Amino acid sequence: MDLFTTDFLLAPRSVAGEVVFNTGMVGYPESLTDPSYKGQILVLTYPLIGNYGVPSNETDEYGLSKWFESDCIQVSALIIADYSHNHSHWASNRSLSEWLIENKVPALYGLDTRALTRKIRVKGAMLGKIVFDEKDLPFDDPNKRNLVAEVSRKEAKTYGRGTMKILAVDCGMKNNMIRFFLTYPKARIELKVVPWDYNLADENFDGLFLSNGPGDPALLTKTIDHLRKCLEGDKPIFGVCLGNQLLALAAGAKTYKMRFGNRGMNQPCMDLRTTMCYITPQNHGFAVDTKSLPKAWIPLFTNINDHSNEGIIHTWKPFFSAQFHPEAMGGPTDTAFLFDMFIHRVMTKRTYILL
Repeated sequence: MDLFTTDFLLAPRSVAGEVVFNTGMVGYPESLTDPSYKGQILVLTYPLIGNYGVPSNETDEYGLSKWFESDCIQVSALIIADYSHNHSHWASNRSLSEWLIENKVPALYGLDTRALTRKIRVKGAMLGKIVFDEKDLPFDDPNKRNLVAEVSRKEAKTYGRGTMKILAVDCGMKNNMIRFFLTYPKARIELKVVPWDYNLADENFDGLFLSNGPGDPALLTKTIDHLRKCLEGDKPIFGVCLGNQLLALAAGAKTYKMRFGNRGMNQPCMDLRTTMCYITPQNHGFAVDTKSLPKAWIPLFTNINDHSNEGIIHTWKPFFSAQFHPEAMGGPTDTAFLFDMFIHRVMTKRTYILL
């Protein structure tokens, strides 16, 4: 194995975390900055990485990073098979190696990532560590700590102006989720993004959005308690990824740790209302136990590969969720219609949304 290099060694810092793999062929800048990877050592299965470099830190008109999903690299370390020392792309601003050095994130290349991925698929998710210069450290299970508290914003912030008020709970919210609401063509939305433990009862809103995030959802007892009170009402609620698990826990269901999780851009999911199958991007290591769903809740989507839950829906109140990412930057966005479904419920104030 080799260290990523430019003129000097890349951040030779020993790290420990959970080893996971991503099957995406593109989108490493977005993946590395996804807060859902907090505490994890990421293995990219696609053999060639770094060939299109890394874009700049420029922001858009909303003050959001134009190319990244957060303001820093979130993974603990990166492992790939082949690193392209020559990068070429119209938006490239620097090499992947330079970006990793800037963020002090260790990375290795020249490893057989296929063999490593097969081991994870057989053994299940496992802990790992990268050690430099005999600077050993103990294994660390990031799922035992509240990772959401580490990546969630500390203060509420409002984006945009409009008559429709959406409240979004930031559990590690990706930038493109915010952008999806602000650029929605059919409504002017005022989006207030709040920390993970924010008291939702203190707010007056038209619809509630629950974002993605890292780690074990069962640790977010404050969020679950606040959300449980919202379920007593009838204002539309839409959860994505971790938001799906939080909605289920607030409803009274259970979640569980998956053997190796689903991470990538090519997961087939079936809409159980229509039997339509969509290709979806995902990044999660926990799932909802559908057998534990209480009365009036049913599965909305299911994963065709492993039959794990990919979303739930209330049979008569306007609450639903998806385990995958309809808004994924890097794509695909085949299920972006779920944002239409949510906003339509907010606009029409319909209660019954199963059909």
